[in-house]
Amino acid sequence: MTTVDQTEMFEAERPRLVGIASRVLGDHAEAEDIVQQAWLRLHRTDAEIESLPAWLTTVTTRLCLDRLRSRTPVPVDDLGDLAPDDQVDDPADDVALADTVGIALSVVLDRLSPRERVAFVLHDSFGFEFPTIAAVLDTTPVAARKLASRARAKVAQPHPEDRLADWEVVDAFMAAAKNGEFDRLLRLLAPDAAVTADDAAILVGTPPRIDGRDEVATFFNGSAQAALPVFVGDRPGTAWFHLGQAKVVFDFTVGDGVVRAITFRAAPDVLAQVVRRDGGDVRD
Repeated sequence: MTTVDQTEMFEAERPRLVGIASRVLGDHAEAEDIVQQAWLRLHRTDAEIESLPAWLTTVTTRLCLDRLRSRTPVPVDDLGDLAPDDQVDDPADDVALADTVGIALSVVLDRLSPRERVAFVLHDSFGFEFPTIAAVLDTTPVAARKLASRARAKVAQPHPEDRLADWEVVDAFMAAAKNGEFDRLLRLLAPDAAVTADDAAILVGTPPRIDGRDEVATFFNGSAQAALPVFVGDRPGTAWFHLGQAKVVFDFTVGDGVVRAITFRAAPDVLAQVVRRDGGDVRD
């Protein structure tokens, strides 16, 4: 394989590799760095590569595993004692929990050991078979299955403290909107989610009403690039600013970790309550 062919194949694989690394690490920028490291290793290797996609997947995932281990200085026993049901569990019968638990998954994943996290993400999010996962983790398929099974049990029964704060839901929703992540928007919206507007907001061009999760996600997908995080009274929201002044507030109603309603507000008494925030904190 020539260097040109290798480069072209790597660039074709890059989006998939970044997707895997992003889900394993929970950080897109860190994932980009990992994939770049994989490219450097490919550039330096003299080994005969039978399947470049498989080689890149293995190297990228092992780099992610090293990065996760650097976050966990205390050694963790990845297998430990498993309940009998765990040992015979068939993950093929389970729904991909990475999609059903929504954005809060990244919080839960932080409680998994590095090897549990890799096994769970590769199988439940990307559909890798356990022999492949075992090769990545340098273990047996049975052990890889047990790791994923135990991780799945932890994800299926998250701790109460894993629930996102309202401001985290709002900010996750707006990030998905700005990045055009339609599927993520859907997971962050209640099925009966609706958008409404006060009279002042309608006058400046906002839609009077949008009903349903799909319609709301479609409206926000790729939009709201200029919106900034704010508090509206004591509620987390976002607002469109012009010349340093809030002009339209996106007032969120959040419940059970999802967005249930958004109201566009532009009435002067509402705008007077707007305070810029940085995450969950008021900005000085």
